[in-house]
Amino acid sequence: MTAPMPAAFIGHGSPMNALEANRYTTSWHALGSALPRPRAVLVISAHWYIHATAVTAMPRPRTIHDFYGFPQELFGLDYPATGDRELAEEVADVVSPTWVGLDEDSWGLDHGTWSVLAHVFPEADVPVVQLSINALKPLEYHLQLGAALAPLRERGVLVLGSGNVVHNLAGMDPRHADDGFDWARRFDDAARETMTGSPDALPRLQGDADYGTAVPTPDHFIPLLYLAGLGAAVGQGADVLVDGYAYGSLSMTSYTLGDTAGAGPSTDAGVAPPPGVPGDDSNM
Repeated sequence: MTAPMPAAFIGHGSPMNALEANRYTTSWHALGSALPRPRAVLVISAHWYIHATAVTAMPRPRTIHDFYGFPQELFGLDYPATGDRELAEEVADVVSPTWVGLDEDSWGLDHGTWSVLAHVFPEADVPVVQLSINALKPLEYHLQLGAALAPLRERGVLVLGSGNVVHNLAGMDPRHADDGFDWARRFDDAARETMTGSPDALPRLQGDADYGTAVPTPDHFIPLLYLAGLGAAVGQGADVLVDGYAYGSLSMTSYTLGDTAGAGPSTDAGVAPPPGVPGDDSNM
């Protein structure tokens, strides 16, 4: 029997990671090399955070540069992966009766997707579909929706969440480029304990004393719930791919589910963006 396709959550951090070679992007590239070749990728990105549950269904999704204040080189980056309408329709079918709309023209691939896939699949030769985050729904909804996507792993689809476990832009401090504040470390540790042990309990972190500071808005945390749901569906905890912090208030921790031997983990010091480059800011 063929093993299900692994799944992952990537702490994507700054869009500059699309252009940089550092220990985070090296781990993403190693993940791509370790994976069986997927039929397609389904990405849940923090940066498609809307008042509906939808999936991209266009044949050639555009590369969206949903940020400002970065070097022109980043705005020139294109990730020309094709879409996959058949997969979009499968997503809508497999999670039924939950409604998922087919987006044929409004979105594309935002930087939460292409800044990661530029390293995982640098040739852009695997079809990519994005699933939106419904901002109106509670954390349990996203956990359950993640679990409902589990059959796609049996069909060769790589399900990948992209966000950050800890994501507090207002708290960023350039004096802590490769470090995390105590509250960030505590919450990241609590999430790690949950993800590696009982991923179905991840929504309970909403009651953690550090949740409000670590997760001032839920958009970057919610993609982790999709990996947690996939783990809960098979009764399996996740593994740490790479971990670390940026500017005190961002966690770069990434997780995998399934066999990704040779793809991590790493705990060495990271590489900070060049001076003057802003933090991750986008359509939010």
